[in-house]
Amino acid sequence: MAERRNSSDGREQTNTDAEPPKLSDLLDRGWKIFEEVDSTDEPLGSSSVQLRVRRGVGALEEASRMVAQLDLFSRNEELEEVATADLRYLLLPALLGALSMKQTGRDKRLEVVQAARDHFMDFLRRCKEYNVSQFDLPSSTDTSPDEATQNRSSGGKSGPCSSDLVTMAAQRQAKIERYRQKKLLEAQLADMRRAVDSGQADDEVSRDFYLLSVQRWITVCLEEIESIDQEVEILKKMDVMKQCAVKQPAQPSPRPIKPFILTKDAVQAQVFGAGYPSLPTMTVDDWYEQHRKHGALPDQGVPRRVAGQQDTDVQDREEEEKEKKAENDDEESLLKARNWDDWKDTHRKGYGNRHNMG
Repeated sequence: MAERRNSSDGREQTNTDAEPPKLSDLLDRGWKIFEEVDSTDEPLGSSSVQLRVRRGVGALEEASRMVAQLDLFSRNEELEEVATADLRYLLLPALLGALSMKQTGRDKRLEVVQAARDHFMDFLRRCKEYNVSQFDLPSSTDTSPDEATQNRSSGGKSGPCSSDLVTMAAQRQAKIERYRQKKLLEAQLADMRRAVDSGQADDEVSRDFYLLSVQRWITVCLEEIESIDQEVEILKKMDVMKQCAVKQPAQPSPRPIKPFILTKDAVQAQVFGAGYPSLPTMTVDDWYEQHRKHGALPDQGVPRRVAGQQDTDVQDREEEEKEKKAENDDEESLLKARNWDDWKDTHRKGYGNRHNMG
């Protein structure tokens, strides 16, 4: 912190030669903020929570730069060669990615999730180099779709359909195994954390605690990368849809039709026009002629009444044939009519309609 002292003339001066924060303090601060934000009941998008997220991200980024400058980890050394006090700094990229995912800004969401994925991949690569645990490293984001399809289909020889089913079954089994391992590690860490936080744990217990923490975060990062890949695909599609919506020209809205009074002839137009001076008047012929010019008539250019006229013609022909038969005293028609009259004399109306009447 900055120190204040009084000068010879009585004015207060500030000593800006403050000590830089320690690496351990930065890690502890970022880790604590992540746990608070991860378990808080406040809305994630609230200003207070987002302020803590930004402070935690800043602390973890500063700690990551210090680790890179100190060159704490090397590809040429084994996990046993890493000091117990330095094992906790393996978690820096994972914590930084997880805390970055807590940011809720929509404008730069795609950049945020892609940066978080890079942090998770950095952590997983480092764990893979030290052989902390056995797991399959996810593919990088720059892998082309053809390469991804080839990688998926190279595992089987029975065709693409069976290969996809085998891949899906393997992924499901891997998720179940990761979930079971994650719960087991969390139970073990809960028992060991009290001793580590109190400072009473020896070097062996502390080392086991940090190694278990790293293994737990491996499962967390694998799950986060899967969800990030799905979210990135959705965000990219949304950006494409927004760009297409911007490029499409806005269709002009139809001009509203002014109200008017429709009359049969010019005389009524004069009468109603005198009573309603604010509304224009129009005869039926004028209205028809105006809509015909604009091509707005429902049946303009379409012979919609042809089918109706054909039906009418068929009915007329049938009636004419019946009349002709009746006039010519057709024996069959007369017999049928007489039988129908006799049947009506002996049966009341509705006699044959006995359906659903018990």
